Amino acid sequence: MTVQDKPARTQGPTVSQQIADWAAQLGPQDVPEAMRAAAANTMLDTIGLSIAAWDTDYGQALRSSALSSGGCTVMGTSERRDAFEAALINGTTAHGEDFDNTFEGCPVHSGAVIVPAVFAAGEAHGLSAARVALGVAAGMELMCRLGVVAQKGVHAQGFHPTSVLGTMGAALGVSVARVLDAAQTVNALGLAGSMASGIIEYLADGTWTKRMHAGWAAQAGIRAAAMGAAGFLGPVSVFEGTHGLYKAFAPSVTPDFSILTEGLGSRWVSADVAFKPYACGTMTQPYIDCAVRLAQRGVDLDAIERITCKVGHGTVHRLWEPLALKQSPPTPYAAKFSGPYTVAAGLVWQDAGLAQFTEEALADPRAAALARKVAFIVDPDNEYPANYTGDVALHMKSGELIEEHQPQMRGGLRQPMTRDDLVRKCAANLKFGGWQGMDAEEIATMVDAMFTSEADFSAGAFGR
Repeated sequence: MTVQDKPARTQGPTVSQQIADWAAQLGPQDVPEAMRAAAANTMLDTIGLSIAAWDTDYGQALRSSALSSGGCTVMGTSERRDAFEAALINGTTAHGEDFDNTFEGCPVHSGAVIVPAVFAAGEAHGLSAARVALGVAAGMELMCRLGVVAQKGVHAQGFHPTSVLGTMGAALGVSVARVLDAAQTVNALGLAGSMASGIIEYLADGTWTKRMHAGWAAQAGIRAAAMGAAGFLGPVSVFEGTHGLYKAFAPSVTPDFSILTEGLGSRWVSADVAFKPYACGTMTQPYIDCAVRLAQRGVDLDAIERITCKVGHGTVHRLWEPLALKQSPPTPYAAKFSGPYTVAAGLVWQDAGLAQFTEEALADPRAAALARKVAFIVDPDNEYPANYTGDVALHMKSGELIEEHQPQMRGGLRQPMTRDDLVRKCAANLKFGGWQGMDAEEIATMVDAMFTSEADFSAGAFGR
């Protein structure tokens, strides 16, 4: 390379340089117990979800389109692919049912991106289990911090935060797992900014692109780290630059970049990651809790005249409008992002798990009739995205008004799921996927031990 070929570098450390300096020095011993638990729970949750969806129609279609061979595990199957395609497939199946972990403040799904990316890199490069666990923790941390900065901005621009921000998190997670130095990591992050993508037009018809976004971000993160490790240069101002990540994907926000760098290593934002009790969009979860409790009170569903939900303005374009479409979602996947349908499911079945998002469930006349009765009003005092709440009011034909309020997301920071809850969830997902291998308790024990294990990492136990 000649002097003229070298790009100009900015004065002083940029955001990516500060992140890379921290990441390059990070060791498993630097991760506190709360973050180790969050990472282990995320790995447990993600493994179960990938296996649950391995033989879905979209899982089959993706595996048929991906033709590489290699040594990396495709979870739930006997197939082995290269790192890129294993990450793409496992990330897609992990996110496909929208049952994966999330993060309050900005609903990014770190598990379905970071775990497939770092697991595949771990197998491809012969990394230790401890380095893989560390990479998962680091990738989760950056992805969640990026979400705190973005707030509603990425969604407002028409992009999917999990895909866009996940590409950056995956690049860092793989860089940490592979022990890249700071300069290589800066390049990986700079390159990842040009690989980030994912529009949310799936909301129009319930098609499958959102499912792919987590896997796409996972494989892109592996590619960015590989290129950065090889010396391919990326912009050091990828986050804060004139044409940087936030200008491109969240121009409506004024980003506070100190959120990305302050307290790195001493304050782990992603230790507060949330886990979903229901297999659908994050913001629907508190409303389902309200509907379930109303059903448990013995309400006569046939006596309901109409149903009103108070909602946050930022959720309207994803869950509530156009209302006629949301009241009659065209596909089971569209139903996962329908406020009316998910409330109806909670009333009819007192649940919104995998079984409630099938063609059979969508055709159920009780749920269909109730969904058509659900409408919304925007509550200016709703706390979204700082807190996810639910308010459901049943207007009975008798004139009686019956209401329920859920003050926070169950499974989130204010009302977390227990480890036993997560093991039971994993067990149910393994059963749904017809899994006959390692059980949920054994998987939990395995992921708990990863931070202190110098053994070579393998995800082979999660393949057939």
